[in-house]
Amino acid sequence: MPVVTLNVTDLQHTLTIQQPESGLALQGRIRIPGDKSISHRSLMLGALAQGETIIHGLLLGEDPRSTAECFRALGATISELNSEEVRVRGIGLGNLIEPKDVLNSGNSGTTLRLMLGILASHPDRFFAVTGDASLRTRPMSRVVDPLKQMGAQIWGRRQGALAPLAIQGQTLHPIHYRSKIASAQVKSCILLAGLMAEGQTTVTEPALSRDHSERMLRAFGAQLTTDPETHSATVTGPAHLTGQTVVVPGDISSAAFWLVAGAIVPGSDLTIENVGVNPTRTGILEALQSMGANITLENPRDVAGEPVADLRVRCLSHSGSLPLSACTISGNLIPRLIDEIPILAVAAVFAEGTTVIRDAAELRVKESDRIKAMATELNHLGARVSELPDGLEIIGGTPLYGTQVDSYTDHRIAMSLAIAALNASGTTHIHRAEAAAISYPNFTATLQQICGEY
Repeated sequence: MPVVTLNVTDLQHTLTIQQPESGLALQGRIRIPGDKSISHRSLMLGALAQGETIIHGLLLGEDPRSTAECFRALGATISELNSEEVRVRGIGLGNLIEPKDVLNSGNSGTTLRLMLGILASHPDRFFAVTGDASLRTRPMSRVVDPLKQMGAQIWGRRQGALAPLAIQGQTLHPIHYRSKIASAQVKSCILLAGLMAEGQTTVTEPALSRDHSERMLRAFGAQLTTDPETHSATVTGPAHLTGQTVVVPGDISSAAFWLVAGAIVPGSDLTIENVGVNPTRTGILEALQSMGANITLENPRDVAGEPVADLRVRCLSHSGSLPLSACTISGNLIPRLIDEIPILAVAAVFAEGTTVIRDAAELRVKESDRIKAMATELNHLGARVSELPDGLEIIGGTPLYGTQVDSYTDHRIAMSLAIAALNASGTTHIHRAEAAAISYPNFTATLQQICGEY
């Protein structure tokens, strides 16, 4: 019988993982979903461009679907979403229509935060935006405040700190914004607002965040410059965007689950194909390699301006020995792996020594409080994890035992717990596992594929 089963009751999914008595080795080649960050941006810029944009490899998770629905309501023509080819007929900067209803971003913080910069810069139109219960608790002032400095009129709960939000579009003026946090969402929101502002809009960060927006804005024709030494990006407006062909690489955040699985399950040999290895996103590789993970990059290449490679991971350790070594993860590395910290916490459980993760307070305001969620649920499995105000302290080497755990309706928590369960004796039940579909609709099927039967 399969080692992985999925039980569905009233749209609530329980993922059950049973450790076979003979042990488990993960084998095979994996194709992962398209990069979520690039998928969002290709839909948005395609909608704002003149002409047609063709997108290959789009992620079919719930978050990009929210982006597509919002921009359809704003006047763009977007074909049915699929992973082969999506066509977007843009309407041009400044030409968004005023929608008849509230724009719903679902669970997607990227959709809401980036869209705010676009909506705020369209004069004489009124917009209302919201999201699901989780998104309505997440902080929006980090983008609302700089937009107001540009002249935006935005209202919402707690002085615009929380959605729902109302926006009266205005003619914005450029600013030089010095962000207190390294956040691609903040940076992208301001740069998108600057597309229609007369002059140069600059964002300077304390550390370099992912640069997909900068790469794609250039590809679509925007005049954009960067200064790596000061972590600054500048866009000159008003801009003119032209439709492009976009090839979306595999999402390294999705690959991270299989990288850790292959690194901690003895005898495993996995190859994850066509993974985007943009330097602003490869912190997960550096962290795992510093812990001693056997990861190699094969067939490196460039696809539509983004570096891509196949990632091979092997676990040569024997059952009963710890495959990894503890490390400290902090500082400028954090923005380059912030989404991967939940699965890195799983890796740390199987590392010799004490792993410390700091400077990651941002995790407390994601889809869940990911610091609290990972500490609570890994401890339920038998790990020794302590919460820090801005991270985690994990003492490796404690055996895990199957039990009941919960995803907190957070996709990265659900998938991280599933990987931890692969090395837990007995049976683990992960409740509300349907959250994985936010970014990885086929996660369970892929897990079954590499586990095989026993």
